[in-house]
Formats: sequence, C-alpha cells, structure tokens
Amino acid sequence: MPNVHSPRKPLVLFLMGPTASGKTDLAIGLRQQLPVELISVDSALVYRGLDIGSAKPSAEEQALAPHRLLDLRDPAEPYSAADFRVDALAEIEAIVAEGKIPLLVGGTMMYFKALLEGFAEMPAADADIRARIEADAQQHGWPYVHEQLRQVDPDCAESIHPNHSQRISRALEVYRASGQTMTQLRAAQNRQADDLMSRYEVVQIAIAPRDRAVLHERIERRFRLMLEQGFLQEVEGLYQRGDLHADLPAIRAVGYRQVWEYLDQQCSYDEMVERGIVATRQLGKRQLTWLRGWNQLNWVYTDTESGQIRKKTTLINEILNFLPKTTL
Repeated sequence: MPNVHSPRKPLVLFLMGPTASGKTDLAIGLRQQLPVELISVDSALVYRGLDIGSAKPSAEEQALAPHRLLDLRDPAEPYSAADFRVDALAEIEAIVAEGKIPLLVGGTMMYFKALLEGFAEMPAADADIRARIEADAQQHGWPYVHEQLRQVDPDCAESIHPNHSQRISRALEVYRASGQTMTQLRAAQNRQADDLMSRYEVVQIAIAPRDRAVLHERIERRFRLMLEQGFLQEVEGLYQRGDLHADLPAIRAVGYRQVWEYLDQQCSYDEMVERGIVATRQLGKRQLTWLRGWNQLNWVYTDTESGQIRKKTTLINEILNFLPKTTL
C-alpha cells in the first residue's frame, strides 16, 4: 500500500456508475491499494432486509471492505437525499479525522448531486395554496400573479417570464407554504455546496462498459441470479409483514417493485422477470444520462474499444492516475 501524504485539502473520492457496472468489486480493490473507508451511496442499501435485490455487499465483501450507511432504516421509514447528505457529511468528517480517505461508492445520482450541490428542502405541494394562486390568475391574469411574486422575491421573479404560469405558481406556492423564498432556499443550497468544495478536494470517477449491450447482458444475468439466490422469498417476507405498501420508497426500488406486483397478482412470474430486467436496464440508462452531463468527471471504461474486458488491476491503476500526486 503506498504512503499517503496530506494534500492541500483532505481528499474525497467518488466512484459512480450504472447498476451492474462493477463498482463494489472495484471499490474493494481500491481499498487494498489506498487507506480508504467506503461510504455507500445507494437508496436501496439504506434499508434493512433489502439485501439480495439491492445487490448489498455480502458478509465476505464487507469483511474485506466495510461499507458505511448500510441498513439505516426499516423499509417502512422513508429516507431522503437530504437525510443522506447529513449522514454522508458526518461519515466523511469522521473518516478524514482518522487520517483516511472517504470513498463514496454507488449509483444513486441524486444522492451524489445533493452532496455536491447542497439540498434545498422545498415544501411539499399544497393543493389549496395552488388553487388560490390559479384563481387569482384566472381573474387577473398571470402577469398580475407575477407581480405578487416580484413583491416577495424580486430576484426569482426577474428570472421568470410573466406568462410562465407553472414556474410562477410554484415559486409563490413555496413562499406561502414555508415563509421562505426560492431565492433564500437556493442561497442556502449554494452555501452547502460551497462548504463541501471549500473543505475537501473531491475527485469524481465513473466506471461503465463502452458497449451498452455488455451492461444489458450483465443486468439480465444478475437479475436472474438474484432470483436463484432467493430474491422472491426476500420480497415475500416483506410482503407478508402487512405494514408495507407499494408506495413506500423501499418497495418502489427497482426489482422490488416488480416482484411486489407479482406477489400482488398483477402479473405472471415470467412477466415479472421481464419487467424487472427492463426496469433495471432503464435505471442503467438514466444513470448514464446523469453521468454524461456531470462536470469534472473522470471516466474509466471496463472494456476496450475492441470489446475485451479489462483487468481490475488495470482499472485500479487508471484510477490512481487521476488522484493528486501528493496522494501516492
């Protein structure tokens, strides 16, 4: 293991990628090369009892590389991106205090985004407030409502056309529901982002195969393997509890939703399998779309242009090359 010297700011690593791209295996390999501590960035892994279908690291994998932020919640308790940000920042600070490097690994892009950019806790939609705003608009027109917004939040109003009904309505609704303007909430979010980037040197890495067909094949193989390992029985246990339902974030997780629908007799077994594979592929596509628009991202491809699978040691060495020279 190379010696690690303190860079100008403490180093934080992000390892992102689509589902089934090999992030966990690579993170474990990195832990054998660097004094890193792993933090899970996955909206399904935070739930206890969601093990097989979430591809939660096995006991053997966690013995090699313990993951933080696993099994935080019962499936009946929602967990948000805002919750993650608070928990992840606390873990980052604790790891840095130990003289080690936080390595955040996962595929929940909203969590990474909340950590990088901050998170403005917007009030939930309020049908009554929105109805009153729309009644004003019907009686006086949207420019009149726009002027109401300008009186409480001139900066936000300046950025919205007087006839852009949806944005005007939401901005005014936020103020009337919370007492805080959009401008104030966004300023708080920006302060959160500035705090992270000013305190740490963040290196962001994404892994993926070049060929989308390779990812699709891995997703199908893994989903079928999960079923062989007892995924159906795992969801049956959750279904039979009686206090969970299909609208909970845990049950809406990809794979779990489809098996739940099967147990609810909404589809046949074969339809469930096909739906689960398709939904997981769609998740992978969304993750890649997020990453393609990501700033300051270093890409590592798990296959060559000719389609050959690259060795893990090669991938690790490529990642090490992205790190500050003072790290190694």
